[in-house]
Amino acid sequence: MPVYIDTADTGAAEDFAALSDTTHGLPRLRMILRPHRSLTPDGFVWFIGVTASLISLPLLAVIGTSLFWGLLPFIIAAVTAIWVALKRSWRDRAMYEELILWDRLIRLERHDPHRARRDWQANPYWVRVTLYAKGGPVPNYITLSGGDREVEIGAFLTPGERVALKDRLEQELLHCG
Repeated sequence: MPVYIDTADTGAAEDFAALSDTTHGLPRLRMILRPHRSLTPDGFVWFIGVTASLISLPLLAVIGTSLFWGLLPFIIAAVTAIWVALKRSWRDRAMYEELILWDRLIRLERHDPHRARRDWQANPYWVRVTLYAKGGPVPNYITLSGGDREVEIGAFLTPGERVALKDRLEQELLHCG
């Protein structure tokens, strides 16, 4: 599941204790948002194996000829390109967003594998959740505005998940301040 929601009521007291400090106390909500990964590590092995086998089928007809050696580098290059593309896709999907909400502070951190960590924080009393049904980079684009800027959240989620995220955030923000 791409959205992990943790609250003080879920029994993860040790995780919440690590997030608490003397200024803000225990957080009321912690969300970790991740892109969906449909290909598991076992699925990756199977996919590469089946793909290599199927692409290599034409080689069976020309084993022992000079044509075999002419086709072999292209088949190896094709399987290698698929391998590299899938590995790159996995690395790009290693990103996640973490939202932590206290009564007087909301913090959003975005962790990308190719960029430095980006963070935003504001007083939750002034934070507004905006859903752009159309006109954003993705359908049901969500932003948080407060403090000195407006930031996106969950752009990699499905449109339905973004609507549910907006509803949950608005519900939690009502109890802050």
